Amino acid sequence: MYKNLVPASDRRAEWFIFLLLLVCYTYFLPRWADWNVNSRMDLVLAVVDQHTLAIDSYFENTGDYAKFQGHYYSDKAPGTSFLGIPVYWVFKTLGGRAIVESIGTRFANSAFVSTLNANGRGLVMDSLYYFAALTFVTFFISAVPAALLGVVLYRFALHWANTSSIAMLVALAYGLATPAFAYANNLYGHQLSAFFLFTAFYLTYRGTGSPRAVWYALAVGLLLGAALVTEYPNALIVAAVGLYAIYKWRDAKLIALTCAAGLPPVLLMMAYNYAIFATPLPVGYLYSALYTDLHHTGLISLTYPKLDTLYQLTFGPERGLFLIAPYLVFACIGLYWFARERAWRAEFFVTLWASIAFWLFNGSSAMWQGGFAVGPRYLLPMLPFLALPFVFVLNRARTVWARVGIALVLWLSALCVWTLTLGGQMFPQYQAFPLFAYSLPLLARGVILRNVGMLFNLAGLASLLPLVVLVALLCGLYWRTRPPHPSTRIAARNSQPALRESH
Repeated sequence: MYKNLVPASDRRAEWFIFLLLLVCYTYFLPRWADWNVNSRMDLVLAVVDQHTLAIDSYFENTGDYAKFQGHYYSDKAPGTSFLGIPVYWVFKTLGGRAIVESIGTRFANSAFVSTLNANGRGLVMDSLYYFAALTFVTFFISAVPAALLGVVLYRFALHWANTSSIAMLVALAYGLATPAFAYANNLYGHQLSAFFLFTAFYLTYRGTGSPRAVWYALAVGLLLGAALVTEYPNALIVAAVGLYAIYKWRDAKLIALTCAAGLPPVLLMMAYNYAIFATPLPVGYLYSALYTDLHHTGLISLTYPKLDTLYQLTFGPERGLFLIAPYLVFACIGLYWFARERAWRAEFFVTLWASIAFWLFNGSSAMWQGGFAVGPRYLLPMLPFLALPFVFVLNRARTVWARVGIALVLWLSALCVWTLTLGGQMFPQYQAFPLFAYSLPLLARGVILRNVGMLFNLAGLASLLPLVVLVALLCGLYWRTRPPHPSTRIAARNSQPALRESH
């Protein structure tokens, strides 16, 4: 009989990881005036409120739009908006506008108002309704999947970690000390993609040999199909996970079910494109009204990997991933020890491919900077794959000096990511070393990202006090209820790739 052997104590840890990440993510409100976010939300509003795919009534709030035959459309992959449509319909049906009108005075009399553009329209009801709807949609479409991804990463890391504490550290480091934090509560497609792709990878692993393999196959197919229509470059990792499933399962029925489950999202995307552009192909960027020179460079901005761009994505002063989250250098070192785990060679190759393929792909783009951004945001879908091998470094950090060194680098990573995220109402622009040139000066002036504390008339750094209290309460509750021996060895180095028990 197949039996889930993740210990009951780890269920408590999973809830702690999920709630801690969710609180940290949702405490900071979505970006209000962000082209990328608005483009996706505009499609949601157009479908629900006006029953059309055209964003003619909304496009002026974004520059990320396509113009075709006299109408305006979002030029983004539609997956994020597809998922947002039913969520916004619920918000509207439950009386979202009436609720916003009833609480509008709280916003008007709070520190929230001081964050608005002095030359803007102010806190008008239509804008407040849009922001409330965006916040509601973003919570379910971005923040919840991002927090769940931390749990999935924890469960995967358990299979290799010497202790459950190490697996937890892998998950929390990824969730709070990489650019994933900056995008977890924003309506981009990157974090949602990371959830789809990495969860499909984990479920493929877990489904091997299970009597519930049919359900695993259906779930993996649906997740991979959803990933394809959420961000088109995800095809690189979708292909790797698909081949991994074929290798692990070696069952024609399961592979067929996986393919069948992945078809509905893809067919929906094709129907969407055909209804707009008279072709099932994803050609939205070819009709983008702005940055046409970049969109028409090579194949929709893609040419070939350039050494300078590859450097900029990793150690460059503007977007360098390892400058923003230096602990990920340890994760790269962990790939060496991952490769030496012969029983897990297939998992290693998926991890390696996801990391390198996305790096080379984005190193081929004329738009590698990603506009205003915290780090190389186009690399976000591969980050959980890159973060996973960190477990092998932590397993070998047995001396005091090694642990202190890793702890310092982790704190530095978290400090960089949080500062870049919280400093200002917009993401860093095109400065070299944006931590010092953009974010820190804004924080020094008390200009901090809109957050829940501001609704209680707390301004500047003082607005973070409720978050500190909430995090302390969660940590205290978990510490008091954790099992007496949380560092018990939970992974057998030579075990089979799935935890099983036969009776």
